[in-house]
Amino acid sequence: MAEIRIRNTNERISGEQNVREFLENQEVLYEHWDASKLPAHLQEKFVLSDEEKAEVLSTFNTEITDLAGRRGYKTWDIITLSDATPNLDELLKKFESVHTHTEDEVRAITAGKGIFVIKGTEEVGYFDVELEAGDVISVPERIPHFFTLMDNRQIVAVRLFIETEGWIAHPFEDPAFVK
Repeated sequence: MAEIRIRNTNERISGEQNVREFLENQEVLYEHWDASKLPAHLQEKFVLSDEEKAEVLSTFNTEITDLAGRRGYKTWDIITLSDATPNLDELLKKFESVHTHTEDEVRAITAGKGIFVIKGTEEVGYFDVELEAGDVISVPERIPHFFTLMDNRQIVAVRLFIETEGWIAHPFEDPAFVK
């Protein structure tokens, strides 16, 4: 279940309803899918063949098509990151810079863990959303944010897009952001 850490106060928010309410107030969509429906042989696997990626997408097809239908997403894929990922540290540097998009950034975590760092309202400032399997988040377009891995450095996630070109980031310089 997702947990939130507000960076300027170190306050933590946990519990699905509390997390959902906080994120809703920040205009961030949060949902939770049943990660236990993922076949056991994929639950802790972070290097996937094309066939295994298709199996993950097939497992969550109902949830993906429902979310896509409600939010206008046209395409989706699987991203896997782990220490086995070639050039992982270079990829993370790209992801770990505060940026925005011209569409929502959506991730449905199917295995592993990750963190979205998001710029909230003026009174909240930046906050971390610590995600695990089953958590689904949609950061609205033009909201400054970035994504990174947690200490285990392993994640599998479904990415959904409106733009068929996929992930396109626009750098956001913010002197208020402190790593």
